[in-house]
Amino acid sequence: MLSLLDHGQTLCDGITRREWMRIGGIGLGGLTMPRLAAARAAATTSIAPTAKRVILFGLTGGAPQHETWDPKPNAPANIRGEFGAISSSLTGLPVGELMPRTARWANRLAVLRAVVTGDNSHSSSGYQMLTGVPHQPLNRESALPKPPNNWPCVGALVRSLKQEAGQLPAAITLPEHIWNDGNFPWPGQDAGFLGRRHDPWLIHCQPQDNTFNVPGLTMESDVAGLRLNRRRRLLEQFDSTRSHLDRAPAVSSYQLQARQALDLLTRGQAGTAFDLGEESDATRDRYGRSRFAQSVLLARRLIERNVSLVQLNWTRIKDKPNQGGWDTHSLHCKSLRSFLMPMMDQAFTALLEDLEQRGLLDDTLIVWQGEFGHTPKINKNAGRDHWGNCFSVAMAGGGIRGGVVHGSSDRHAAFPVEGVVRPRDIISTMFHCLGYGSETVVHDPLDRPIPISRGRVIHEIL
Repeated sequence: MLSLLDHGQTLCDGITRREWMRIGGIGLGGLTMPRLAAARAAATTSIAPTAKRVILFGLTGGAPQHETWDPKPNAPANIRGEFGAISSSLTGLPVGELMPRTARWANRLAVLRAVVTGDNSHSSSGYQMLTGVPHQPLNRESALPKPPNNWPCVGALVRSLKQEAGQLPAAITLPEHIWNDGNFPWPGQDAGFLGRRHDPWLIHCQPQDNTFNVPGLTMESDVAGLRLNRRRRLLEQFDSTRSHLDRAPAVSSYQLQARQALDLLTRGQAGTAFDLGEESDATRDRYGRSRFAQSVLLARRLIERNVSLVQLNWTRIKDKPNQGGWDTHSLHCKSLRSFLMPMMDQAFTALLEDLEQRGLLDDTLIVWQGEFGHTPKINKNAGRDHWGNCFSVAMAGGGIRGGVVHGSSDRHAAFPVEGVVRPRDIISTMFHCLGYGSETVVHDPLDRPIPISRGRVIHEIL
């Protein structure tokens, strides 16, 4: 059987020379044409799903491992930082003292303490976290989304695998894209070689405002309801004369998107998903009133309407140090104490509590991650710098075995000691929980089958 997990020298299509040697065994016990046909027929390998949906936290700038999931209270002061560790609901798992609410949920979480990208640049390490594929080359800051770094993000893969018949797409990103200074968008946030029709919906929004509208999906002031209905009927008349085109994939995809847009405009079931005014003040306060916190609440509303994956990107805050992000090159501890950890601790646990009360936590996979961690040593500006050599990720819900710590770091949380996890392993685990086996493939523009991930499912946390 063809294996795409080899780490030898690869050709331009990503298949190693060793694999071509194996493919060359056609008719000699190797890959015969019937076997190839059978493999293509089984391109999507389904397994019993444990999660129906995923909420992916993208903490732009990277949450520091020392102050969250991997504190080192016995390390020197310039390593451990200003904060200590507190006990959690999981015996043997201390967490940073700025996570009191999250600590109570530790017995429902799986913590990965030895995640590695080997990349210390935001955009290229972020590309790897969102696609599972290392950027070419590593450590390339302000990298742009273009070939050869055009692997589809996990949301785009979800859209390509799901049969979208509903009013909302299978994957949505909130409340804005991830970007470097100068508004350079990171690679790995779109469908890449799969094509634009599989892009996750990117919703730029300010859900903390009392009047919430989806930008670009509100009717113009001169388009009254009657006028919109006339336009709809005219569109239906055109469509009825072109029924012979309905079987074309591009046309059917367009028609689905048109129906989705019309439903949002006319405030149908999908449109009301974005109306946070339907939530009580108590619920909104429970999450917090920041832009990010209200985006977390919005994510809960979207997965209730069968959106399969919502990615929540941390947004910058203009009047805060380091632009309000997790990229804390200066005033690291001050930023964590004053706003970063209180906001995250509150919103994250509010989501867990809300999902559990609604009976949704057991089949909703929650992933807490950033593009990397932070340096062991605090720098001269009282900050921590980029670190992709060892950091932590936490997972909960759909299919995850709570109360598990997988992997460990050295005494400074600088390098792994055991249990190394790569981004591709996290993505393989996500798809495993969604019911897609490791043999599942998508097809590139040349119709070549490409595996959705070359990673290893982390069975230790399932």
